[in-house]
Amino acid sequence: MSLPRWSTGFSVLACRVTASIWKNVFTPGANRTEVSMTQIITDSTNAMISLENVNKWYGQFHVLKDINLQVKPQERIVLCGPSGSGKSTTIRCINHLEEHQKGRIVVDGIHLNDDVRNIERVRTEVGMVFQHFNLFPHLTVLQNCTLAPMWVRKIAKKEAEELAMHYLKRVRIEEHAHKFPGQLSGGQQQRVAIARSLCMKPKIMLFDEPTSALDPEMVKEVLDTMIGLAEDGMTMLCVTHEMGFARTVADRVIFMDRGEIVEVAPPQEFFANPRSERTRAFLSQVIH
Repeated sequence: MSLPRWSTGFSVLACRVTASIWKNVFTPGANRTEVSMTQIITDSTNAMISLENVNKWYGQFHVLKDINLQVKPQERIVLCGPSGSGKSTTIRCINHLEEHQKGRIVVDGIHLNDDVRNIERVRTEVGMVFQHFNLFPHLTVLQNCTLAPMWVRKIAKKEAEELAMHYLKRVRIEEHAHKFPGQLSGGQQQRVAIARSLCMKPKIMLFDEPTSALDPEMVKEVLDTMIGLAEDGMTMLCVTHEMGFARTVADRVIFMDRGEIVEVAPPQEFFANPRSERTRAFLSQVIH
């Protein structure tokens, strides 16, 4: 198989993510917190993901302000908040799709800095699913799923195809393996995107508003897939406005606003008794 040619219709984000694939090797129940503190959880020794005083700027705009977060293995975190609050930027910093200017990020014991080898090592451990599916339109579902394992992990084609079929079955879409993305619904394409990430056998999955581009009737099939991953023990961080998902799956819900973590709590406390006025205002808009 030859490397796919770039399509002019790809977004800049898709190009960046795919280029990094070719170029690179690729608990629960913390105490409730209204955040104006230095650390959310002080025990970082057992953390799968550790962010300590992370700051990021776009020019003069301070987009992330002293973000502190520890995520333990198999923990499920939901980040919510208004648009522009820094949620997506936070999780994109975890696999270096965005570069932070200050602070410390450690993923599975690997310090994420400018060392290309460390970035490569982190990206082999972290899968990411975006709002837009970023599937190659000229490759079949099966080919989309085998491409990275073959090129990055150097897996033989037969083994890569067996692995892909395993995960396509896992997300209940194996019957479409030989179709092209354009022949599938939005929900089906997003499930393919999840299977594609799982084919790299990540320890961590990041979801950046995975249902926001879907029609309402397609949202449930994607959320059900994500719930299944959570039940299997996958460490997950998810940016979403699906508060029902947060109630059902999250070990902790984090509310962000204006580049800051404002409030952190287990879901039953977060929704029943939010402490921050900003959190209450947000929930009044998204829960009807």
